[in-house]
Amino acid sequence: MNMSAFPQGQRHTRPDHEVIIVGAGISGIGVAIQLKADGEEDILILDRADDVGGTWRDNRYPGIAVDITSFTYSYSFEQNANWSRVFAPGEELYHYTRRVASKYGIYPHIRFGVEVAQARFDTTTDLWVLRLSNGERLRCRHLVSACGGLISPKLPDIDGLDDFQGQIVHTARWPQDLDLRDKRVAVIGTGATAVQLIPEIARQARHLDVYQRTPIWVLKKPDNALPGWLKTLFRTLPGVQRGVRGITDSVSETLMVLSAIYYRQAPWLVRACEKAALNNMREQLPDREDLWDKLHPRYGFGCKRPTFSNEYFSTFARDNVELITTPIRRITRQGISTEDGQSRRIDVLILATGYKTFEKGNIPSFELIGSNGIDLGDFWHDNRYQAYEGLTIPGYPNFYIMLGPYALIGTSYFKMVEGNAIHLSRCIREARRRRATRVEIRKTVHDRYFADIQQRQQNTVFLNHNCALSNSYYFDHHGDAPMLRPSTSVEMLWRARHLPMSHYRFEHTAEVEVDSVK
Repeated sequence: MNMSAFPQGQRHTRPDHEVIIVGAGISGIGVAIQLKADGEEDILILDRADDVGGTWRDNRYPGIAVDITSFTYSYSFEQNANWSRVFAPGEELYHYTRRVASKYGIYPHIRFGVEVAQARFDTTTDLWVLRLSNGERLRCRHLVSACGGLISPKLPDIDGLDDFQGQIVHTARWPQDLDLRDKRVAVIGTGATAVQLIPEIARQARHLDVYQRTPIWVLKKPDNALPGWLKTLFRTLPGVQRGVRGITDSVSETLMVLSAIYYRQAPWLVRACEKAALNNMREQLPDREDLWDKLHPRYGFGCKRPTFSNEYFSTFARDNVELITTPIRRITRQGISTEDGQSRRIDVLILATGYKTFEKGNIPSFELIGSNGIDLGDFWHDNRYQAYEGLTIPGYPNFYIMLGPYALIGTSYFKMVEGNAIHLSRCIREARRRRATRVEIRKTVHDRYFADIQQRQQNTVFLNHNCALSNSYYFDHHGDAPMLRPSTSVEMLWRARHLPMSHYRFEHTAEVEVDSVK
């Protein structure tokens, strides 16, 4: 045991809570709902902000919306008949998470405004000891990291960033009072966020410079406002909405999953997507062949997350917008200078440079020391990112990470959440049934699973279609692509419901009283 965790002579064998969940976003809410449905009420959720919603609470940049249809991007057990559009605005997702948390009684389980600094597994009591940033300590039997991946903004590694005397804004921290009228604005980055943002701010700014390192594949966006009669039909006949969801699921699975993970077997899927994206670009810019080559990605569709837009490309035909592909040399006090010797003055610098993902210190976002005495971030950094079913890791008992390596299904974050919530709830229920204090994935099972994942990766677009040119957050410093799970959502959900609990070791620590285990 870490003897500094409590005053000498004090023995804590009982948890403050059976389950502590870190994060009150989509995954934290989803886990709590599943646990409550399975009879677990002793749950505490910790969140450093002041409300639920996670990414959709924090991101407020102009144009923010889902890039998967609203029918698919929601909990399967709580579909929303009132989306305003096929691709709902971000504000609606935020309010959706609030409504769901209220309906399922999650708010009473949450403590807001607290941040976890460290979690350490106490091998003498089989409890996780959490140290909060305010110095408080909490103990739990089971710990769930539901922090998500898109929580830590990533700044560009460009000389002079601190020298700029104008206003700097990262899209993840958008000030609601930001007024870009009559301003010269620069955007660095052309990923999925920038694709939504750039058309919106181009209509506001006096002049907009867009600095592109890597172009992005952009498909047409089949987006429309949903009419009132359709919403009424969804409310009256929920089966109709489930049918629509089934259709959009199938389309998303084909575009975002099958084309990427079965590239070797069906390269024509990727080629078809690439052709459709190029046609989208040319249709939006019919008279600007000078831009086609600049906006044409040189890596395969799927190497980084593609997106949808009917306005992004046409924005570059505006008189007040310039696409700049010359590498940036440095940021100056008054603007940006590029390698060709040009300098451009700006008033506002917008960083659409994304988030840290699978990097040490981000997933999980706090120090986590297992029964092996090793911080999980150090273990992954040194030994490759790996987790059984993207959820559990040998050496870290009673711990479940919602966005673990190879966990995310390309169609919808919600699907991953539901699958992992089912999986971890089964582990906790089985521990209760066996009166066990420790649940840990067997290393042989874990290693066999990781080997299978790596074998599956050989068929994916990530290892076969020029992805080295994509500058994708899908890849880590090992050269692996641990963001996406190389399987369909159907397989993932089936495994979550049916994988043998014999894959885990269930043990009871003799020093813990039996009646302290629920």
